[in-house]
Order: sequence, then structure tokens, then C-alpha cells
Amino acid sequence: MQVDLQTQGAEVAALPRFQRAAVHAARLQRWGAVLLGLAVLGLVSAVFVDLFAAQTIWPALLVNLSCALLVAVAGLQSACWLSRWREEAINPAPLALPEEPLRTGLSATLALRWRRLLRQIGAPTLWLAGWSLLILYSLSRVFNLSLPATALGLSASVAAVLALLLAFALLVLERQLAQEPVLEWPEAGALAQLLRVSILCLLVSALCLLFSSDAALWPVRLAVLIGLLPALVAGELLLRALLSLFSPQREQLEPRLLAHSVIADMLRWPPQPLLSLQHELHNRFGIDLRQIWAFTYMRRALLPVLAVVLAIAWLLTGVHELSLQNRGIYERFGKPLQVFGPGLHVGLPWPLGRVIRVENGVVHELATSVGDSPQPVQLAPAEGPAPAIANRLWDASHVNDKSQVIASGSGQQQSFQIVNMDVRFVYRIGLDDRAALAATYNSSDVPTLIRSTASRVLVHDFASRTLDGLLGEDRTGLADDIGKAVQADLNKLDSGVEILATVVEAIHPPAGAANAYHGVQAAQIAAQALISRERGAAAEQTNQAQLQASMANDQARADAREVQATAQAADLRFGADRQAYASAGQAFVLEQYLSQLSRGLSQARLLILDHRLGGDSAPTLDLRTFTPPADPVARGKAAQPGAVH
Repeated sequence: MQVDLQTQGAEVAALPRFQRAAVHAARLQRWGAVLLGLAVLGLVSAVFVDLFAAQTIWPALLVNLSCALLVAVAGLQSACWLSRWREEAINPAPLALPEEPLRTGLSATLALRWRRLLRQIGAPTLWLAGWSLLILYSLSRVFNLSLPATALGLSASVAAVLALLLAFALLVLERQLAQEPVLEWPEAGALAQLLRVSILCLLVSALCLLFSSDAALWPVRLAVLIGLLPALVAGELLLRALLSLFSPQREQLEPRLLAHSVIADMLRWPPQPLLSLQHELHNRFGIDLRQIWAFTYMRRALLPVLAVVLAIAWLLTGVHELSLQNRGIYERFGKPLQVFGPGLHVGLPWPLGRVIRVENGVVHELATSVGDSPQPVQLAPAEGPAPAIANRLWDASHVNDKSQVIASGSGQQQSFQIVNMDVRFVYRIGLDDRAALAATYNSSDVPTLIRSTASRVLVHDFASRTLDGLLGEDRTGLADDIGKAVQADLNKLDSGVEILATVVEAIHPPAGAANAYHGVQAAQIAAQALISRERGAAAEQTNQAQLQASMANDQARADAREVQATAQAADLRFGADRQAYASAGQAFVLEQYLSQLSRGLSQARLLILDHRLGGDSAPTLDLRTFTPPADPVARGKAAQPGAVH
């Protein structure tokens, strides 16, 4: 019951929980510091482990255990706030006058408002919400159900021992809290419930570490899923922190413990979830479900109604529905009686009678070899690139190829060759009742039976064939022969399987031999290319020599023709001069002289002197360099040919 200091201030000192408040606060601080240190150590270790072994169980395991310890830390801190309030209630501190802010203005007003808001919300609420958010964020980072199974070795055993020792220590603390009187410490029971969350997580984690191996996948899944328990508790604590904001806050009224979890309260033996929910509704909202006659009637009628529902459900196990793609073999007391077709059928309930489903006309395609690690077939889009399985080149390895030994001959010697073949069978279980019974009871794995039978038939059939025959005339009837032989063997075994078609997808040598053959082809192509390149270079040099010879011959012919034409022209000119001389005589000679003189002196600079100048004295020749006069007119006259000085 909550205490109001305004009305009961003098009586609280006599209450045991107020008298022991200081002791409780000190113990909670010590326990909280130890658990917080362990939680921080686990989170830091998880960060370092995640850098080197991210795809192992360690990061998820360390984070889950650290979050479980943080749940207990949140509960201990919330209870410590409550113990401190009780301690201050019986030993009130002297009231101090509020200090005036040194600065006035908008910033000081906003700071004062924030302080009032934080004081109204309360530090316990903020801390509880912060712990809850930290727990939820940490768990969301490591929740991964696709982790592979790994063997942890000696480190797993050491960690399991440490987890069990810590669980034992927390169990001692939980038993100590559970035995605390309610009058002296009302919050001890709620704290013990939160410690059970950490104890359960530690025990389950130790179990996962002890049974972890390469083949066991359930320890990894369980180690990841155990993190849901602290996540649910943290979500409930966060919800309680948010709902406390809408509750009236009175400083003189004794607060309640915020870190109280209904989920943690269910961790008891024997489990009583309805009783825990009933107590929570009665304590929180004052609702007593025991006073409602409807719930009382439901509790009394629960067992009879549950028995009737279970009986009806058991009888309904004798009703079977079969789709169009299925048939059913009805067994009564383990003996097959008849084969049911598609539809609704009624028989004895389980385990007196049961129906074993058998395919009804479903067609399957089976390859003779699926490789060491078969992969699921992925459908390719119609407009996209071709899938890898459609690659039929010889230099590519195909997962569905099966190597076969065939006969070969080299000269007079017999040998063998190895080829890779992709042979597929299209089959279904026979449509009659006898085939359905045979496929169900005579074979535990129909695809394995077909594959083993086909392998034996292929080995026997290809031993007498050659590569030329497989690639030539024998390929047309190869599929029919193989299909008939496999069907005959399956009929002898009474398997109930019907081979609809046999398809030979590809026949080619192994990928290694194909690559070697391609290397030989590449070398031959390179040799032919080198020969062609050298022939081209020789042809180029020959053509170049022919071109130079042709140019030299043409130049010589042109020079000879030019010399001959010059000689002919000179001969014609000489003949013309001779005829002119014969006709004109000395006049022709003078004319030729003057013509040659004019031609020779056409570019010469002459100074002509008249012998008649000066009288009886002889003309004087000035051998100095002739300088034209300064007058432009005189210069022009002096420059004229034939000027006389």
C-alpha cells in the first residue's frame, strides 16, 4: 500500500521497508554495478568477436546474455530509486533555496522549462526507457536465423562452464530476494522475477554451447531465439515507462516500482499465466475476475468442453481430402485396403486408419547425374539471357553430365574413350491402383531407384558403342533403346514407374579433354595465321619490287623519247635554216645575227656611246660603277635601254 507523506509523514519511520531503505539501496547499487560490468564486458566482447567470427554463434550469444543482464540492471536501478526515496522520506535533507539564474532571456527560460519537464517526467522513467531501447536495439542487430552450424571446440565448453557458474550465482541472489519478507522489501519479488530471465538465458546458452557441432543446427537457432525473452521483457518495460507519463506525479506520494514485468512473473513452476494476469489486473485496475460469474462458469466448463473438442478433433482425423494431383492408399490397422481417388473420403481416425498420399499423373524429369552439390533450378525470364544450364559448349562443365566409357579403335588395336552425356528420363507413377501400391510399398525412393537402374543400363549399353556411332546413325535409336531397357528393369522390380520419354540432351567429351582439344585447335589456327602473314609479306615485297622496276623502265623510256624528240626538233630547225640561207643569202645570216644578239642582250645592262661625240678625240669609257641620277625623271630616262650619254 502506498504511503502519503502529507497525511502519514510521522508514521513512515515505523514501517520496516522505510527502516531498511538505506541497506536495500546500498545492496542494489553493488549488485547493479557488478551486473552492469558483466553486461558491458559481454557487449564489448561481442563487438570484437563480430570482426573475426561474424557467422558464428558467439556474437548472438554474447549480446543475448548481456541484454538479459541489462534487464536485471534496469530492475535493480528502478528499485534503487525507490529505496532512495524512502531513505529521504525518513531522513529529509534541508531545503535549499533555488538559485536565481545568472542570465535572463530566452535561453534561460528554455533551460528552466526543460528542467521542469525532466523533473516532472522523472529520472527513473528516463533511465528505464533508455535501458529498454538499448536492449531492443542490441538484440535487433544480432537476430539472424540463417547462421550456419559450426563446431566451437574447447572454447564452447569453457564458456558453458562460466555461464553455469554465473547462473548459479544469480540463482543464489534470486533465492535470497524471493525469501525477503514483503513488509521489509516489497520489490524483492519483482526483482527475483527479472533475475529469472537472466538465469534462464544463461542455462539455455550453456546447453547450446555444449551441444554445438557441425551437424547440429538446433543449438544455433535456439541461441538466437533465446534473445526474444529479454526483448519481450524490455518491450514491456518500455511500454510501462511510456504509460507512466500519463500518471499523475506527486512528490509526497510513495512511487511504485516501474520495472515490474508480467512476462517475467510467468517464469515460475508450475506456470500459472492466468493467475499472474488476474493478480496484475486486480493490483493495477482493481478488477477481480473471481467475482465475474462468466469467468467462473468458463473455468468450470473448461475441462468438459476441452475434452469434447479433442474428441471431435480426433474423429476428424478420419476425414481425408485428396486433390486432383494425388491419390490415397487407405490403411486400416496397418493393412492397405483400397486406393482412394481425388475427393473427400472417410475412414477410421488416426492411428486406427490412415491415408498415404500417392501422386496421380504428375510428370517428373530426372537426370541420370545431378553432381556432388545439386542446386535448385532457377527459372529464366523469356526476354533475358539464357540460363547457365542451357550452355551446351564442350569447354563448359555441366552438373548433369555423366561420364561413360565407350569402345574405340586405333589402327589394329582396340581401346576405349570417355564421353560425357546428359540423359534425362520423363516418368510418372502408373495410373492404375497396382502401380500406386507398388510405388509406395516396393520402393522407398523412386528417383534413386530410377537413377541407379539407368546408370547400370547406360554402362551396359555404351560398352558396345563407338563415338562415331553415337554421333552418327546410332543416335536416333539410342534414346528408344535406353528407355526400353530401363522400363524393362523397372517392371522386373515391380516399381510401378512408367517411363514416358528418354531424352539425350548432349553428348560431348569431358570438359578437360575439350579444353585440350581447343588448345590444339588454337595452335593450328595460330600456325596457319603465321603462314598467311608471311605469305602476305612476301607478296607485298614482290609487288613493291615490280612497282619500282616498272617506274624505272617508264622513266628510261620517257627520257629516251625526250632526247629523240629534241634531236628531231634540232634537225627540223637546221633544215629550215639551210633552206632560208639558200633563199636569202647574207640577209638571213644578218637577221639571225641580230636575232641572237637581241636575245642575248635582252637581259643585259648596256651603255652605248656614239663615236661621233667629241670630234677628233676618242671616246672616254668610265669604268666606275654607274650611278643613276637623283632626279626621278632623269632616272627613268637613264634606265631606258639604248640611252646615250
